[in-house]
Amino acid sequence: MYRITNIYVLAAFGTIGGALFGFDVSSMSAWIATPQYLDYFGSPDSNLQGGITASMSAGSFGGAIAAGAISDYLGRRRALMLAACIWVIGAAIQCSAQNVAHLVVGRVVSGLAVGITSSQVCVYLAELAPARIRGRIVGIQQWAIEWGILIMYLIAYGCSVGVSGPAAFRIAWGIQGVPGLILLASLFFFPESPRWLGSKERWEECLDTLAALHAKGDRNDPVVQVEFEEVREAARIAHEAQDVSFLSLFGPRIWKRTMCGMTVQMWQQLLGGNVAMYYVVYIFEMAGMSGNTTLYSSAIQYVIFLVTTGIMLPRVDRIGRRPLLLFGSIACMACHFAIAGLMANYGHYVSEVNGNSNLRWSIDGAPAKGVIACSYIFVGFYGLTWAPGAWIYVSEIFPLKYRAKGVGISAATNWIFNFALAYFVAPAFTNIQWKTYIIFGIFCFVMAFQIFFTYPETARRSLEEIDLVFGTDVKPWRTSQIKDLFEEEIQHHREHKVDGEHKEFADAASHHEAV
Repeated sequence: MYRITNIYVLAAFGTIGGALFGFDVSSMSAWIATPQYLDYFGSPDSNLQGGITASMSAGSFGGAIAAGAISDYLGRRRALMLAACIWVIGAAIQCSAQNVAHLVVGRVVSGLAVGITSSQVCVYLAELAPARIRGRIVGIQQWAIEWGILIMYLIAYGCSVGVSGPAAFRIAWGIQGVPGLILLASLFFFPESPRWLGSKERWEECLDTLAALHAKGDRNDPVVQVEFEEVREAARIAHEAQDVSFLSLFGPRIWKRTMCGMTVQMWQQLLGGNVAMYYVVYIFEMAGMSGNTTLYSSAIQYVIFLVTTGIMLPRVDRIGRRPLLLFGSIACMACHFAIAGLMANYGHYVSEVNGNSNLRWSIDGAPAKGVIACSYIFVGFYGLTWAPGAWIYVSEIFPLKYRAKGVGISAATNWIFNFALAYFVAPAFTNIQWKTYIIFGIFCFVMAFQIFFTYPETARRSLEEIDLVFGTDVKPWRTSQIKDLFEEEIQHHREHKVDGEHKEFADAASHHEAV
């Protein structure tokens, strides 16, 4: 069978798996204030709406936990094919939803697919891609999510204003299955990951795949031979990693990386992106908007999100990880406190907003425009910084032996907090109103301190340098001196006999010297 071997074509189709997450996000946020949805599902109260929204995240948590085992057993390509099938089934269940329970089941099923694709698409494409563009592929995955959010929102907007009755949301939720079908069809023409083939000792197929990807089928090409040896080494390390348990991620040599990986995913959620993504319609309704004005104003926000991340992707390596995450947390903190201040000083309590009893706070006039402006600015900062930065950072910090389980537990952390916040935000708008923003602002304040004191810089570092950063007492805010430290360690290696305990570190230093 014909196989696609151009990495950019592979990335274009493969990142549809990321877009599925975006589709599911806006498939709910676009409908929570529309009469078609509210009338058919009996105007869910804030607790029930939070549960409906969070059900997708619950499924995604389960999918992310199971994804590694499924991918290792079936292969990367077949795991994604399975996820595409599950996604289509989930879309069909949502499309045919007769009540809230039926809808929740559909969202959980779709979430299972999102959990698998969100954790395995990047792994698969990174294993296919040349080393020089692997980081870019991770960023493209986040961008694909944002394209999915925007496309699905525009589809839902068109259906909400052009179709009456339940058919409006049924059409939109049914269309969700189309990208799943496209992904499934394209995967038949994708090659299997050469690293997975190597892990199964299918070396002839592995070499053929590498030759097709990197040298138009020439098995003797020097680049192919070097890559083939790297795959052999990766297979050896992966074999050693079979004895690595999740508990070992908290051992004395690796716990700092695990802490950074899990907390960067936790903070990405606690930054407050869910407020902007899932419940943007609520925010704009409290600011005095209604009907179509609310819907197209929300679409503007998604466009801002998409554009800002697209602007950042070519520059993310030059700027670095620490400045990006620090600036993002401080800027988003300022936006949260500004919105809270405007709502507290110029807003007032109401029993409902536009007939929606889930909303108990209203603000109008110029301060309301200020809230909308701050919401747009927040999304811009989020798209520039944390949206791509958190996923890139977690993909870099784990050594190969621990990477699969380390990234897996970090992604699971993201999903469990995504679930908690998707459920929390709707009741929060009902019960504590503007104070919701104070909570997220405090989270941003705390995360800035942790980033400054515990997150080393990883941009433009080799794997050996990252090992050095985490393996020594260099302060995270002094990682600009890492080159000097490497030279000192190399000199120490020359002058002193290296004992067994420090052999791994010395090997890294020797490799750096050779490079």
